[in-house]
Amino acid sequence: QVHLVESGGGSVEVGGSLNVSCVQSEYTSHMAWFRQAPGKEREGVAVIGGGGNPLYSRSVRGRFTVARDNFKNSLYLEMNRLKPEDTAVYYCAAGWAFSLNPDNFHAWGQGTQVTVSS
Repeated sequence: QVHLVESGGGSVEVGGSLNVSCVQSEYTSHMAWFRQAPGKEREGVAVIGGGGNPLYSRSVRGRFTVARDNFKNSLYLEMNRLKPEDTAVYYCAAGWAFSLNPDNFHAWGQGTQVTVSS
């Protein structure tokens, strides 16, 4: 079973930037970031295939950048121009589909908190 561990996150003021990272125990073709705010469903943020092609949710496109390092089995998310509505627990996930649907991902990290204050 694939194991994933996130790091990074934290607290920042509106307009600031944060980075989160994830290391997984083995390669999978697709890696993704999801987030879940209190009382809300888990939301897909960005997914990236093995070739590096990304897909972003409309809410983060143009502000967030996803990248991966296949040699390190690592996934990164650079978050810029953060807004209060970006506040959530951010999860990395491993799967086999180019999708932002959480049902397509079979392994998950424990999550890391991102808080944006106004």
